Amino acid sequence: MRYVVTGGTGFIGRRVVSQLLATRPDAEVWVLVRRQSLGRFEQLAAEWGERARPLVGELPGHDLTDETLAGLGDVDHLVHCAAIYDITVGEAEQRAANVEGTRAVIALAQRLDATMHHVSSIAVAGDFPGEYTEDDFDVGQQLPTPYHQTKFEAELLVRSTPGLRHRIYRPAVVVGDSRTGEMDKIDGPYYFFGVLAKLAVLPSLTPMLLPDTGRTNIVPVDYVVEAIVALMHAEGSDGRAFHLTAPKSIGLRGIYRGVAKEAGLPAPRGSLPRSMAAPVLKVSGRAKVLRNMAVTQLGIPVEVLDLVELAPTFISDETRKILQDNGIAAVPEFADYAPKLWRYWAEHLDPDRARRDDPSGPLQHRHVIITGASSGIGRASAIAIAERGATVFALARTGGALDQLVAEIRANGGQAYAFTCDVTDSDSVEHTIKDILGRFGHVDYLVNNAGRSIRRSVVNSTDRLHDYERVMAVNYFGAVRMVLALLPHWRERRFGHVVNVSSAGVLARNPQYSSYLPTKAALDAFSEVVAAETLSDHITFTNIHMPLVKTPMIVPSQRLNPVPPISPERAAAMVVRGLVEKPARIDTPLGTLAEAGNHFTPKLSRRILHQLYLGYPDSAAARGISPEPAATPPASTPPASGRRPRRPVRAVTGGIRTPRPVKRLVRLVPGVHW
Repeated sequence: MRYVVTGGTGFIGRRVVSQLLATRPDAEVWVLVRRQSLGRFEQLAAEWGERARPLVGELPGHDLTDETLAGLGDVDHLVHCAAIYDITVGEAEQRAANVEGTRAVIALAQRLDATMHHVSSIAVAGDFPGEYTEDDFDVGQQLPTPYHQTKFEAELLVRSTPGLRHRIYRPAVVVGDSRTGEMDKIDGPYYFFGVLAKLAVLPSLTPMLLPDTGRTNIVPVDYVVEAIVALMHAEGSDGRAFHLTAPKSIGLRGIYRGVAKEAGLPAPRGSLPRSMAAPVLKVSGRAKVLRNMAVTQLGIPVEVLDLVELAPTFISDETRKILQDNGIAAVPEFADYAPKLWRYWAEHLDPDRARRDDPSGPLQHRHVIITGASSGIGRASAIAIAERGATVFALARTGGALDQLVAEIRANGGQAYAFTCDVTDSDSVEHTIKDILGRFGHVDYLVNNAGRSIRRSVVNSTDRLHDYERVMAVNYFGAVRMVLALLPHWRERRFGHVVNVSSAGVLARNPQYSSYLPTKAALDAFSEVVAAETLSDHITFTNIHMPLVKTPMIVPSQRLNPVPPISPERAAAMVVRGLVEKPARIDTPLGTLAEAGNHFTPKLSRRILHQLYLGYPDSAAARGISPEPAATPPASTPPASGRRPRRPVRAVTGGIRTPRPVKRLVRLVPGVHW
């Protein structure tokens, strides 16, 4: 027997292939697979063996030549599993896959002269309010979503094609394997598992009262697959439709009861009238907008709430009789396999599982990207983070210093890998992120540390626009480029955190940093906007308004700053705190004081900042002159009075002496984080 299976690497399709090979010793199966999915096929083929072979093509335009099809021999059955089974997907994509894809498969079945086995859905019944039999199809029902509409149209194409031998299978809401719990995505009742998990914090004696609403029909995938393969070979069944449904529907209360013990939930103590859920499910207007906002933040698609109450009752007596005659057991009770579904979901599908800290430490087994890791804050942070059990991906433009850093971390028992990457180059960033994700699977955290600083008064910068452009290229666009590259991955995992090494100068608005501080302020604003948009995706940001740090970047102007720098190790401690605690901001007392002054006493703050500007001049390089060598003071004898000569006066700008009182006042507030 020869078979062609579409969607053979998908959740249902790959199990159909396995079932055919396991139950039909003479079966030869060709799996229609997209070229980009050949790697996935090869993984599955290692289990399937040589009787499963790839047939490279893509729906709806599979482009299989007559020569290719002739090489298949006489194909007996074409099993069409490829489709989009997701009500949240847009109409255009649904129509391309479900309708046009089915049209192409019908044409393929006719060319092969094979029986077409079409995996449809109970969605074709739409909102029909009564008993819906296997002989029913178009009974005047409404089709509320593009998914319902396209599944109906696809089945209509199969039914209306003259001369096409076909059988149609309508599974209910398909959940994981009843024996292992294995599932490939969040769907159906799984949408509510995240909300139920949050109830596990309640005391076990909490009186849980639930309305028996949200009734649906649920079947495990192993039953669906065994039923399809058995029905494919049942004699005299061409032209029929089969309902692969459970005898009874199940509601929220039944789902809760089935998973409560495994999930550690309080036992249900009673029930509430179904009418109590109506105000939530049936709202309209502004109330519906507010409801949708709330459920979205809980991780529940708004489309699901409009469809939680299944209207039809599906009759499957004839299907169950055929299956019983072929030795296929009845659909198991949901309560019997629900604990396995929950266990698998918690370990493999829980959108929040990536956010759970390892019991041995919050950074244990985390994957952390650090830009600008070759020196200064980045280097110290990489060492501190690796010491806490994380795997560090150290990025910088040059590899020599990175290799030394990685060697040092590994010598101390840590895990680190070096990646040469220029954050100002989109191709370099894209290649690096793909390389990391391809080799290591995921990234949890990003530390945007790579930066460039220029200390120069604006009066000495009027012909140096390139200073502003190159600082912005690294400090802002480089950091944004890294975030954008990781955002799709984090949205898929529903977890990601960014630590931006900003500057306390953003709060204080220090003079002489007109090219540097605006780049950090822009990054602050970008992070705050994106954090508001990605709150439901659990992608968060920490902006560290770092005080002056003793790094190679400040060497040219170190003596011209009014406050002493902190060590890179203390700065690294702030980065670690940002990763572990994930606050929105980490400020310094001095930065907070300056920000308050800018808000409440703006004129005084501006006067103080101007005084600092006058008292701490540009460096010689910033002024465009070469520094003169220090003169050797002539030998002299103490004056006759015996008093020591007065200390030389510090260099001044514009005839104004260094403001020592201001400098002493600034140093009264230490540069440590809250």
